[in-house]
Amino acid sequence: MSQFTNEDEAMIQSMLRQLLQSVKEKITGAPSVECAEEILLHLEETDENFHNYEFVKYLRQYINNTLGSVIEEESEKCTSAQNQSEVSGYDTLVQHVTKKTRESMQLTTEEELKNKLTTIRTDLLSQAQIFPSNGFTFFLLKNLSGYREMMHALKNVMMVVVESLINKFEEDRMCNKEVDSKTKKKCQSDYYTDNCSDSDSSFNHVNAFSLSESYTFMSQEQLQLLVEKLDPIQPKEVRQEALQTLCLAPPTDVLNSECWPNLRKHLTMSLSDPDAIFSEKILRFYAKTFSSSPFNMTREVYTSLAQHLEFYFLSGEYSLGLSSGLDVSNADINHILKKVRLLNEYQKEAPSSWIRYPEKYMEEIVESTLSLLSVKHDPNHPASPDFLSPIYFLALLDIKAIWFKKWMHAHYSRTVILRLLEKKYKSLINAAVQQCLDYFEFCKTAVSKTSRANDFSQQHSNNEQKCFYTGSELQYIYFVHSLCLLGRLLIYKQGRNLFPVQLKTKKDCISLTDLLVLFTQLIYYSPSYSKAALTAHTDNYSPASLVMEILQVFCDQTGCAADCLYTDAVMDALLDPLRSLLNGTEVYINCLETTLIDVADILARIAAAEDGLSVLLYGGNKNSAKENSSTAVHVIVQFTKKLLHDDISLLSGSELLQVVKGAFIFVCRQMYRTCEGLQMLIPYGLHESIGEAWKKANLLSERVPTPVAGAGSTSSISVDSKNVLLWEETLLDALVNFSATPKGLFLLHSTGAMSDCVSFMFNSLSKNLQTNECEEFGNEVIVAQMATTPTAALALQSSEQISILGFIKAFVTELWALLECGKDDVRITQPKSTPVDPIDQSCQKFFLYLINLLTYPAVFELLSKQDIPNKPVYSHREVPTDIISIIDRIIILNSEAKIHSLFNYEQSHVFGLRLLNVLCCELNTLLLLEAQYKVSQVLLTAQEENVTETSEGPGDFIVDSLSVERNHVLVRINLIGGPQERILPLRGLDKGSDPYPWPMFSSFPLPKCYLAEVPRKTEFRQDKDLEKLLSILKNPGEQTEWAEICRRQFCKIMKARPEIFSGTILAELIQKFVLHLSESRSNCYFSMGSYEATDADVKKESLSSVQQLGIEMTVRYGKYLNLLKEHAENELCFVLMNCEQFLKQQQRTVVSSLRCLQGRYAGYDWFASSAFLIMSGDGKKTLTFLQQFSRLLVSAFLWMHLPITTVESGIHPVYFCSAHHIEMLLKAELPLVFSAFHMSGFSPSQICLQWITQCFWNYMDWSEICHYIATCIFLGPDYQVYMCISVFRHLQQDILKHTEAQDLQVFLKEEALHGFRVTDYLEYMESLEVIYRPVLLKDMRNITVQNR
Repeated sequence: MSQFTNEDEAMIQSMLRQLLQSVKEKITGAPSVECAEEILLHLEETDENFHNYEFVKYLRQYINNTLGSVIEEESEKCTSAQNQSEVSGYDTLVQHVTKKTRESMQLTTEEELKNKLTTIRTDLLSQAQIFPSNGFTFFLLKNLSGYREMMHALKNVMMVVVESLINKFEEDRMCNKEVDSKTKKKCQSDYYTDNCSDSDSSFNHVNAFSLSESYTFMSQEQLQLLVEKLDPIQPKEVRQEALQTLCLAPPTDVLNSECWPNLRKHLTMSLSDPDAIFSEKILRFYAKTFSSSPFNMTREVYTSLAQHLEFYFLSGEYSLGLSSGLDVSNADINHILKKVRLLNEYQKEAPSSWIRYPEKYMEEIVESTLSLLSVKHDPNHPASPDFLSPIYFLALLDIKAIWFKKWMHAHYSRTVILRLLEKKYKSLINAAVQQCLDYFEFCKTAVSKTSRANDFSQQHSNNEQKCFYTGSELQYIYFVHSLCLLGRLLIYKQGRNLFPVQLKTKKDCISLTDLLVLFTQLIYYSPSYSKAALTAHTDNYSPASLVMEILQVFCDQTGCAADCLYTDAVMDALLDPLRSLLNGTEVYINCLETTLIDVADILARIAAAEDGLSVLLYGGNKNSAKENSSTAVHVIVQFTKKLLHDDISLLSGSELLQVVKGAFIFVCRQMYRTCEGLQMLIPYGLHESIGEAWKKANLLSERVPTPVAGAGSTSSISVDSKNVLLWEETLLDALVNFSATPKGLFLLHSTGAMSDCVSFMFNSLSKNLQTNECEEFGNEVIVAQMATTPTAALALQSSEQISILGFIKAFVTELWALLECGKDDVRITQPKSTPVDPIDQSCQKFFLYLINLLTYPAVFELLSKQDIPNKPVYSHREVPTDIISIIDRIIILNSEAKIHSLFNYEQSHVFGLRLLNVLCCELNTLLLLEAQYKVSQVLLTAQEENVTETSEGPGDFIVDSLSVERNHVLVRINLIGGPQERILPLRGLDKGSDPYPWPMFSSFPLPKCYLAEVPRKTEFRQDKDLEKLLSILKNPGEQTEWAEICRRQFCKIMKARPEIFSGTILAELIQKFVLHLSESRSNCYFSMGSYEATDADVKKESLSSVQQLGIEMTVRYGKYLNLLKEHAENELCFVLMNCEQFLKQQQRTVVSSLRCLQGRYAGYDWFASSAFLIMSGDGKKTLTFLQQFSRLLVSAFLWMHLPITTVESGIHPVYFCSAHHIEMLLKAELPLVFSAFHMSGFSPSQICLQWITQCFWNYMDWSEICHYIATCIFLGPDYQVYMCISVFRHLQQDILKHTEAQDLQVFLKEEALHGFRVTDYLEYMESLEVIYRPVLLKDMRNITVQNR
């Protein structure tokens, strides 16, 4: 071919012109000749039509004619050879054929190959020079170098391509000897060593040579002739020649031909041909068909191969047995494995395409597969028990049943598979279950003896190749395949419906629960790990690891977990080793520590789900569970305590003891993070055990040397020291999670680890550590809980000194960077967008975090007696670092210096005013800010300055975003009232001529338009039920159940005529009821000495500024309601001062760093003020009532005074008892609302504590407040909990809506309870009483011993 005729020249010229015309745009767009060369060099990568160009086809044919015959011959030899040791050591079949081609007779030496390629290069370059220049006009226009440069570039391209081929062969020759020497040392049968891998598909082995083969297109007559020649009755030479021709034909044409049915029949029969080379060629044809034909055609090829294998295994030719093992280097076995592997590869590929075809096609494949796998000898056959069925071969190639996993993934195929399994092939399921049972019995027998079960799993995970598998190894491989198959089957409900199954070896059926118990027991009795295997992260086929994978998947599937795991039998199986260790009985378990860690992992996953937690706490039947029954929670917590006390002898001295401890602490943590879980764990004092363990670890960690800068990790801190630090962090993390619930936070305080826990938590947050995958929510709820108590609030403040980067400081600094600027100059690549919302989306998260953080207990601890800096000069780069600085810089802007220090004055001040508005919704916070910082006056002054200037003096108020916000805040903080008692101005503008109709003001009093009309007092008619209630209260007599009679009568009136309970009637009723209760010792919870109120005592004391403001606010509200007259201030002052005196008798003086305990009560007494209004301003009557009321249990929850035993913590029973049960009931009764709170990072206890502390002032109208107080007094303190649940039920839709809008905290704090009436929910509260009263009242009566 080195010489070309004129016709050749014309043909090549035309082909090259076509190529260059096609890439004209790419070449003409190149800025230089070098770029054009690069384009041509990478044309195959960039042009999708590259292989369709005639010139490319010509070059391909040229190479094929030169080397094709050699490649074809060597590829056939390779694929037909049975045990070629040369195959081992090459990554792909292509490399092997390349090597053999280089060594072939046609190209005896490397020099010949080099000369051959050089000849190709010369011919091609000579061809490139024969073209006339008129074909390149378009190129000359772009490049001044013209035709010669173009030819030179093309020659260079071709030279580079051919030279690279020559260099490649030179490199291969240099390492040829080294590769060959390594090859001979390797084991044979590399073709089957990676039996469990999805890589190196059989399809790809064939496709590697598709480029070297050319298709021969045939007519129907030619195909018919081929079919006749392939008839098994034809001579061998005729059939081989016909098969060679068939392999060159396009598979699609063959499958579409009319003669395909007969051809399929002949091919199926020929697969059993004793000539291995002939059957190998048929497999190659099948593989090529699988890789290049559509599913509707390949299904016939697949079913043909499956039927052949089925007939073969049932024929008399096949006689392999389990006892003799399996030698994969044997030619016959090798041949079977090739066929099964081809099936398995197609099984994995088929699901990606069969949904596009009719279901019957897919059903044919599924049924032929299941039929093949169900093959077994007749039970009467002498070799039946030892029969090596097809499923063993499939398991050897796909040990984890990947094919079944893919088939079960889509509903389309899963439905068909499960239907066939149920109707025709249930024996497959029975066999899999039987295999698991047999292996379990084997392990159980072995583990009870001194010897251990042979751990084939470790051998199988070894990288060394195996050529021979013993019978026991094959049984284990089949067991793993069965286990994985059953694990996938049970994920789906229809799969679980296949159980129970009846086995021939068992009298009783094997139920789903029995199978799960078996899985669980496999964890215990599976062969032990080596210590190296514990740390190595390699694929592992041990039963324990396989069962763990299955159970972990079950835990993540709600329906599957409920059917499979949430049963008493499975729980007992999981807890069996724990019970044995607790009882001190002998334990037959391989690798006890690993087993316990696995059990703890499953228990933790179960506890992370709501239904699973219920099973752990109450057993399979929640309604029939008893407190003292041995449910899982009791076993787990007892075992965990023993672990913490090092009281498990079998684990003493174990290297993994701390890991086991941490695993079971985590299980308990999943439970005590919930209210109901904590209730079950409280009697065991687990918090004390963890606290003691932490104190010991803390002492050890103090001895760990500080890491030396620049020193290696090994020399700086030893492994033991690292373990000590890790153990301390584990315990701190466990303690921190107690604060996820109100009562848990109270228990955390008793451990003395509060400050360390807060420091640990915020150090973790500053490092952006994520919560564990089993945890449903992060730390935001914990922050909200902590901010609700003064103890934790103080820890928040002190965390700045404890941690390197204090949380509050870091939080405030980051907020300031978003509002104004960062501490350091940062290069701005693009300007910030102008905020559209009052609070920009980037700042919304910090706004909500501040709301969560700044509850009144936190505000009091952080701001009490703290003065505003009010500096004369503020730098633009002066970044606030604490809460008082934030108030100074963006809320109380009372100087030009503060205003001028802000880059974004309006945006930052709006943020501050919105924050102030939310904070002032908590009345105690409002009084503190007003008393210390005169907030109202600052806002009035700002309004006064925000007016237009006219020649006649000050003009109208300027309506802008700041004046509108200030107007809203001023009205809110100076008016008290429920939803129908005050009118708050909107914070937006309307369309039209009057965009803001609300009048602004710069001095008091407020415009009257913000005051709603006071409802007129209705004249009450005589009511028989009311008269009956009054008569019972006046003359209780000897009635033993008079209190219960009063309660029933009260409920009857509340449902019929609730408006009766107001004014003097309500005052008389609660006075008499409380009087009779306080006279009975059995009803008195608190002792009270004799106390006589005198004015002299009052004069000795002076009211704080907060109390004075509270009195003014109360009197103003009372006068608005027409309940108080003149001089009411003095009467209320008399009541509050005397209350403070006689309440001291219930308390003791404590020395505490908490500011709320340093002196008198930190807030204002809203309950006493409410009682004062109910008594219409009669001070003496009010004081008498409060003295009697303070002896009752209900006073601890309605009246915010601390019992003597809880005063040291500063945590009120309303929080750790009422709020705790509110969260518990909310989760049970209103799960959507409960989830909404947690999704918002907000705590229900925080808003409930705010409502209860201020007796729902500003949230309910006065009449509803009276009903709330009367209901709790008459019906019991637990109705306080039911009341809050009723409020949440009333707000459910609003809560869900605002959760979606991400402003739930703002909504609940700012908005009044519109439309809520106590009487509407009284029946609902009575239904809650029936269910929850025993638990709630028991807990409420035990508030004085909660911290013991």
